[in-house]
Amino acid sequence: MTDTQVLPPGTGTRPEPEPRPDRIRADRARKKRRRKEALTAHLFLAPWFIGLLCITAGPLLASLYLSFTEYSPIAGSHWIGLENYTRMLDDPRFAKALTNTAVYVFVSVPLQLAFALALALILDRGVQGLPIYRSVYYLPSLLGSSVAIAILWRKVFGDEGLFNEFLAVFGVEGRSWIADPSTALGTLIVLNVWTFGSPMVIFLAGLRQIPRSYYEAAEIDGAGRARKFFSITLPLLTPIVFFNLVLQLINAFQSFTQAFVVSGGNGSPADSTLFYTMYVYNKGFKSFEMGYAAAMAWVLVLIIATLTAVNFFMSKYWVFYNDK
Repeated sequence: MTDTQVLPPGTGTRPEPEPRPDRIRADRARKKRRRKEALTAHLFLAPWFIGLLCITAGPLLASLYLSFTEYSPIAGSHWIGLENYTRMLDDPRFAKALTNTAVYVFVSVPLQLAFALALALILDRGVQGLPIYRSVYYLPSLLGSSVAIAILWRKVFGDEGLFNEFLAVFGVEGRSWIADPSTALGTLIVLNVWTFGSPMVIFLAGLRQIPRSYYEAAEIDGAGRARKFFSITLPLLTPIVFFNLVLQLINAFQSFTQAFVVSGGNGSPADSTLFYTMYVYNKGFKSFEMGYAAAMAWVLVLIIATLTAVNFFMSKYWVFYNDK
């Protein structure tokens, strides 16, 4: 005779057993622990969220609103719509600042990356004391945007600067390179190229990731240095080139300290060193035209975002990854 379980009438399945008390307590403890962990995580993230809202997002949205107003800390503000943006089309100094910045960016950044890559290739060949060289070459990137280096640059390219003393050795008469409108912007380009340390270190790290077996196979096939560089090194290094290009373009468009110190804050001589960021600063904090300055700042954001988007779109045609 077998034991049978009597099912409730009208049902064809067994009723589910009630959860055990110890399992209920374990589930409650687990949920309580998860809530506590989530609360702890949010407490640690709270300073970042507060900073994002109060220091970044808040001023960002405020500047967007101000760009559609005529705002002055003294006279207050009133809505003028797109007038600030249309005003830029008739502002000759705005066009000059944009042109100077474009020349600075599109000349200095390629030269900087080329110089950084060349030096990284030399250091990658196994130089003794590599950590020392790497630190020394990286130092200009840390100091390049400082006021002290900008003041030093004024001395180097001044009337009695180090550069003129160097030219005097070869019998060449120098001049004040930062006081000449035809050469002042060039001195700032040289300064930006001099701060090659950061992309150089990144290039050097990328070179160390290329398998040596590729070069050994190329040597067996009789490839020379130029062929190995253009067929192996450069294609495998294109992701690093792309990363440095985007990063340095963004940084170059935001250059301010060097031009401000070298020119005395007004873009002299003859507005040849008037950078876009300096013009924004002068309009906002010297002329107190905050609305116009905010509009120019948002135009700069759009320019940088557009160029970055173009770089990302074009990267699929020249950037190669190992999985492709």
